Amino acid sequence: MNRGKATKRYVGIDKDINGGMTDTGRIIRDAWAFGLIDESETCEGWAPQGIEDLWGKVNQEWEKYGFRVSQLPDDLREKYLRIQEVALQRARDAGWDAELDDDDD
Repeated sequence: MNRGKATKRYVGIDKDINGGMTDTGRIIRDAWAFGLIDESETCEGWAPQGIEDLWGKVNQEWEKYGFRVSQLPDDLREKYLRIQEVALQRARDAGWDAELDDDDD
């Protein structure tokens, strides 16, 4: 029994570390692109199971396109790339540096 232990909730992509350049942030951005959730949805307060469920839906969508951006229909690819471009700029503005985000020690 987990009495007294609150489930850790997601802070929201807008408050996530590294300007949202995390695995959870990627799931959310992909979900926006595929129209699984509205682009205004930050997922703030979501339990881990909710994020995991969203990840499963995102994977199902990517599977349709062989997990390749180049296989997305033009309109979907344009939406996906727009979302990524905005996210990269926000992350850079927040101080994220892709060069420093390398775990290949």
